Amino acid sequence: SIPNEGTLMPMTRIAISAQHFEQWHVQISRDLQQALEDHFSVPAGDCFQLFDCYSPQQRVFDPDYLCGAEGSRSDDYLLFQITAGKARSPHQKQAFYQNLVARLERSLGIGPQNIMVVIGFTGPEDWSFGSGKIFSLTDIPAPR
Repeated sequence: SIPNEGTLMPMTRIAISAQHFEQWHVQISRDLQQALEDHFSVPAGDCFQLFDCYSPQQRVFDPDYLCGAEGSRSDDYLLFQITAGKARSPHQKQAFYQNLVARLERSLGIGPQNIMVVIGFTGPEDWSFGSGKIFSLTDIPAPR
């Protein structure tokens, strides 16, 4: 096992309707971060999020694709693209998905059918945290 491997943080891009951004972004950020910390092995405070705001003309999606009984997607639709450096188990992913959906439904009234999550995993060499330096697991400070 690699030392501190569990502390590898994810980077999340959140695609959101421009009309909802001002009202929703702070709460979405909080709910996402708490779900990541509770169910995705992310240390408290390791928060890297980018919000991408789109006009209605810039958002083209199938409102009914794999929505199930919850109904169709609406302008509330959010897409979370998470890039992580450490793979998670299917159990962790499912718990994270369910927790994020429940939090956003409770806090902002966003229906479950409007929340899509895509997760990709990369190796340490695929990251540079600045100064043009390739990341190494030995760069992670030891837990205090």
